[in-house]
Amino acid sequence: MMKTTPAAIVFGLCAFTTVNAADIDGQWARGDGNAKVRIAPCGSDICATNTWIKPGTPKEKAGDRLVMTINPDADGGYAGTAFDPQRNLTYKLTVTINGDKMTTKGCVVAGLLCKGVDWTRIN
Repeated sequence: MMKTTPAAIVFGLCAFTTVNAADIDGQWARGDGNAKVRIAPCGSDICATNTWIKPGTPKEKAGDRLVMTINPDADGGYAGTAFDPQRNLTYKLTVTINGDKMTTKGCVVAGLLCKGVDWTRIN
């Protein structure tokens, strides 16, 4: 009979969750057509960097970055926080991915002010 150590259980759960989380890396277009981002690892976090902003879109520019400290959740998405250095704001963040569709939901002020944004993967 094989003994299972707590470390093996934790590693196994982490590996299982990671395998089931949808792939967030890649190029994404915002549903309103005003922005495109590249999501990729940056250090120990994940960054969403604006690669294109529709001319005339206020308060956004190419190169702006959102630094996400997120982990896979039980539903196959991601949850954690996101820091916006341009606005010096930290959001509670959830990300849901279904095929080539992604929805991000960010909340501030103890979760009282939330906004969801739809995205489509660019292949």
